[in-house]
Amino acid sequence: MPEPVSAHSDEHPPASEVRLTEGVALRDLHAVLRLCDSGRLRCSDKTKRPAAAALIMVAEALTGGDFYRDEAIAAYAWPLIVQAGGLATVSGGKLQLTARGRAALSHPAAEVIRQLWRSWVAKGAIDELSRVEHLKGQRAANVLTAVKTRREIVATALANREPGAWVEVEKLFASMRRSGLSPTVARNGRAVWKLYLVDAQYGSCGYDGYGTWQMLEGRYTLAVVFEYAATLGLIDVAYDEPEGARDDFRYNASAEELPYLSRYDGLRALRLNGLGAYVLGLTDTYLPPTELEPVRALKVLPSLDVVATGEIDTADQLTLDAYARWTADRVWTLTSETVVAAIAAGRDVGQFRAFLESRMMQPQLPSTLVTLLADVTARTQRVRDLGRVRLIECADPALAALIHHDRRLSPLCALIGDRHLEVTADDEPAFLKALQTLGYALPV
Repeated sequence: MPEPVSAHSDEHPPASEVRLTEGVALRDLHAVLRLCDSGRLRCSDKTKRPAAAALIMVAEALTGGDFYRDEAIAAYAWPLIVQAGGLATVSGGKLQLTARGRAALSHPAAEVIRQLWRSWVAKGAIDELSRVEHLKGQRAANVLTAVKTRREIVATALANREPGAWVEVEKLFASMRRSGLSPTVARNGRAVWKLYLVDAQYGSCGYDGYGTWQMLEGRYTLAVVFEYAATLGLIDVAYDEPEGARDDFRYNASAEELPYLSRYDGLRALRLNGLGAYVLGLTDTYLPPTELEPVRALKVLPSLDVVATGEIDTADQLTLDAYARWTADRVWTLTSETVVAAIAAGRDVGQFRAFLESRMMQPQLPSTLVTLLADVTARTQRVRDLGRVRLIECADPALAALIHHDRRLSPLCALIGDRHLEVTADDEPAFLKALQTLGYALPV
């Protein structure tokens, strides 16, 4: 049973900032997916982590910005979360939306977030502890425990909270320890000696009182709940600046110069909200807040101009950019060329039409736009991608006919003209093997 913490869901410990994340995350999901679709977010091909410029772009697209003005938390987490969930992938140093990611744009945001949280717990792209950069020695061999096990423990601790009730971080820590939900960081007593602050000898966490639960397991918990659970909208958070927020690491002799141990030190309290209860399986259904209904601030003109009559959010701007050309302040122009380009990039015209219909001020789309979308869709459906093939040239028509009519090779190739054979990528290994049996070889 979830442990009751507070009789009044609106009460929280004093903090300079309180963020109700539920509605924010539901909006931010589409903004991040549209940013991925734009091909503007650079990430490392090796580490999958977002580049500095990408962090700025994501932060600017988030509803209300990041948790801190000069510290990336949600902006850092979102690119990693969508990769772990298979909604985006890094190609050529840029984050690209996958087919699953494009489909997610038309699915209920809460359902997508539920899948993203589960994917993160199972196969998150990084170890969250690595974001506590002042804790050194993490890369040494056989030091840290399995990160998936740690994530599952923190997820269970969140699922044990009473939805709607605030809990102070210290009380959360105490409850986790009483319940045996400790995301143990170090593999064993020897491994903890390899973790240290500032100086490997004098700042080792192996000394008595130097590597406390709050310093290791507590900081890992803060990283998971603040950077990932709060970013995905599962918990509301009350927080201050990290500098001076916690002094539980000051016992370490090497910590005198550190302003804080982690960027998450400022988290004071958290509250499992309605979205969190749904994502964590405490409820079977979820009803989004009414204020999340799309604002009808677009006017679609017969001239194929789309005019924003008021402020529209970043996700809507990126959607218009994907299908139309920005021609003036708050004006986008649709043409056959822009719609064809969107289809060629893998975007769905049906999604765009639904987008306009949910945000336009008039009762129905102009007939000129309906005709344009229908015409472009019909033309693009007249050509299909059947996949990549290998084209093989034969010395003469007789050889091509011999191969094409062979009992084993005939199902694996198609004759093009009188001297060329077409072989699909799937059939190529079997084709090459059968070709050798016939007495011919195609050098690699």
